[in-house]
Amino acid sequence: MKTQGKIKFRFTMMMVLVVLVLGACSATDKVSPADQRTNVGIVLTDVGLGDHSFSDASFEGLVQARNENSIVFDYKEPGKDLTSEAAFEQFAKDKVDLIIGLSDTIKADLEKVAQKYPDQRFLIIDGHSDLPNVTSMSFKAEEGSYLAGIIAGFATNEDHVGFLGGMDIPVLHDFQQGFEQGVKAANPDATVHVVYAGDFGNPDLGGKLAAQMIQEQRVDVIYVAAGLTGIGSLSEIQRLGKYAIGVDQDQFFLAEKAVLTSMLKNVDVSLHNAINTFIQNQHSFPEKEMFYGLAENGVGLTALHNITLTDEQQQTFEDLKAQIASGKTKITLDQ
Repeated sequence: MKTQGKIKFRFTMMMVLVVLVLGACSATDKVSPADQRTNVGIVLTDVGLGDHSFSDASFEGLVQARNENSIVFDYKEPGKDLTSEAAFEQFAKDKVDLIIGLSDTIKADLEKVAQKYPDQRFLIIDGHSDLPNVTSMSFKAEEGSYLAGIIAGFATNEDHVGFLGGMDIPVLHDFQQGFEQGVKAANPDATVHVVYAGDFGNPDLGGKLAAQMIQEQRVDVIYVAAGLTGIGSLSEIQRLGKYAIGVDQDQFFLAEKAVLTSMLKNVDVSLHNAINTFIQNQHSFPEKEMFYGLAENGVGLTALHNITLTDEQQQTFEDLKAQIASGKTKITLDQ
């Protein structure tokens, strides 16, 4: 009987322990994982999602962080019914932990709101701000564009290549100048023709400008850095049987017979890493400015298509790339 009593006592104690453990787990489960995550808001460019370029790449970086349970995020696409300033204002009123803005084109609106909310943290990508609560993330697009220029210099048969940009803004001047210097490094006889569409969201205009460069200036390779406008350019370049170089993401699938390579700005990886840094530093950035170039794997080229480099060309490419990454060769940019 004593033995049975001991067994009953032990069993009872075990059940009490199980109940206590389950109760503790239930209490923990009542806390939503979202309550522990950093809240992020991003204001995209006026072109928005679906540009197969800058906005899409940035969005992917946030999705990755969300899938890792690091953040919850919301996004806003400025348009007819919502200005960039209003979008930033809404996030600031919601007191999200970090507000992100894309590109110089919305910098003025971001800074207006940042000045009104000095305790709010902002991050501008592909732009620069001196405000104390705004951190800047910049890509050394000139380095990746230099590599794109080398490929264009090798690929041209006419010694006429083109640069087709979206808005005529400082960040795209870096693309242009890096590209021009890369072309000259590979092919000193080549001429670079430059045109700006004045629009990131007009595929038809992109197609017309690409056709003009090909038909009027004998251009046979065009580096396209124009967002959704560039999508129209790629289609027209392919239709006319010439070559193109894409930008920001791998754009080969958009014009598989024309695209030689794409200049990658690894915005998704860099933004994801920056958010992790922000979280680890208790919702602050250790640096006022972050720069990503070849050495930091912030820019580069995709695999080559529709072209095969000779052994000599491949060696030249690798040598020039190493010189840029190491800082031995400097790309000259107009200030």
